[in-house]
Amino acid sequence: MQVSYKNDPGTLDPAIGYNWQNWPMIRALFSRLLGYRPGTIDITTDAAKSWHVSADGKTYTIEMRRNVKFPDGTHATAHDVKYSLERVINPKTASPAQSFYDSLQGYQAASVGKSDTVSGIEVVNDHVIRFHLHNPDATFPHILALNFSSIVRKTDIEKYGKDFAHHPIGTGPFYVETYNPGEIISWKRNEHYFNKNLPYLDAIDFKLGVDQLTAFFQLIRGENDLLGDGIPGSQLALAKSRPDYKKLMNVGQLLETSYITLNTQLPPFDHVDVRRAVNMAINKEHIVRVINGRGKPTNQILPPGMLGYDHSYKGYPYDPDRARKLLTKAGYGEGTKTELFAMNTAPEPKIVQAIQADLKKIGLDVELRLLSQAQVVSIAGTPKKAPMVWSGGLAWEDDFPDPSDFYGPILGCGSAIKGGWNWAFYCNKKTDELAHKANMLYKKDDQAARGKLWKKIFADVMDDAPWVPVYNKVKYSMHSEKIAGKPGNVFVDPVVPFLYTYMYDKSIQ
Repeated sequence: MQVSYKNDPGTLDPAIGYNWQNWPMIRALFSRLLGYRPGTIDITTDAAKSWHVSADGKTYTIEMRRNVKFPDGTHATAHDVKYSLERVINPKTASPAQSFYDSLQGYQAASVGKSDTVSGIEVVNDHVIRFHLHNPDATFPHILALNFSSIVRKTDIEKYGKDFAHHPIGTGPFYVETYNPGEIISWKRNEHYFNKNLPYLDAIDFKLGVDQLTAFFQLIRGENDLLGDGIPGSQLALAKSRPDYKKLMNVGQLLETSYITLNTQLPPFDHVDVRRAVNMAINKEHIVRVINGRGKPTNQILPPGMLGYDHSYKGYPYDPDRARKLLTKAGYGEGTKTELFAMNTAPEPKIVQAIQADLKKIGLDVELRLLSQAQVVSIAGTPKKAPMVWSGGLAWEDDFPDPSDFYGPILGCGSAIKGGWNWAFYCNKKTDELAHKANMLYKKDDQAARGKLWKKIFADVMDDAPWVPVYNKVKYSMHSEKIAGKPGNVFVDPVVPFLYTYMYDKSIQ
């Protein structure tokens, strides 16, 4: 199978990789103790044979499969798991995932370099590992299922150093045979993978440096099997209208929300009525039309399909007249000036121009600041710098499918810091306390109560209006006629954009 991408994934080191392109690649090259059933957000075992949680919810004991192997046939052990997780927590690694593991005992000392080991990770024997937490944590199984928790081998890390990014060696269904940055990545089937029925494909070639339009026409001509970057916007209407193209499309809604942040520390958005006014001023239906239907308008922070998503939540209606009155009530009249930062790559400029026009109607004069992705991230993460930010290509997609991931990293008090992703610099200590309480509900029987609590948390946040949730992305992927997948929609999975492990070639099945 051949897959096309415009850009190089950057790194295939699971401790570092953190973008939508390398995320599904890492998923298929490595295994973790826990994972997800394909097509669902349900936790299941991966490299683990079984797992047990203590009565107090603070100790997880996990037994590994006996046949977890690296491509050379060497067995992976609990010692490799301990090393892999401690490597992520070690500040020298500079992993963006370090803080995900903060519920482990001994995390604090290890995270600042005072200890090379984490006391809360105990190797019982070669096949049993035990995790000791400070408090019960409903998200911990998800943390063990993250790409960052992938099993690596210390000798490989020591051999390759930072170049492990291009020589990734794991215990997943595939291994990398060739990696020429910017050109090609070739995979082969790991014959030692513990599930002998997987993967279905013997090899995958990722061709890099192929722009979206070229890739689209290559696929139509039978020279390509999967559009890694999706269908280009200029061809989406055509793909939808032609039956022969449409049958090759896969459509799915991601666990993602695209939004505008309103900096609660800067005027005029330090006034809640102004933030509420902006929520009422944005014509979300129009914005979705601007992006050719690649989204569904939303009124809340959580995406559909997530625990805590509230189907009955009314949100803020589209009501420019009422918005104008709220703005006046807050003491801001016609001609109030502010700035909106966004990425300068399509389709973001068109989207923010629509937002600018909507806000002009209620009396806000918005200057657009279109910059590179790196510049937007830097400015947005600097206190009192960016009044408004359109998330666009930086929109929040789940790290793991749990409502806490849509709160702590982007709305919690702990993330309202320089360099953080809470670009509204919003801090509500009451919802922080409720979030902590929700994450203490770790039992299966607690999930209904936990979902109810998250509904309240996000309703309370929206009452403060630090965000304008605009839409949930709809992903359109396209594959060749010979490629299929099972089970579920392997081309638009709710956890990973592509499930390469479960794709197969119909011509040889």
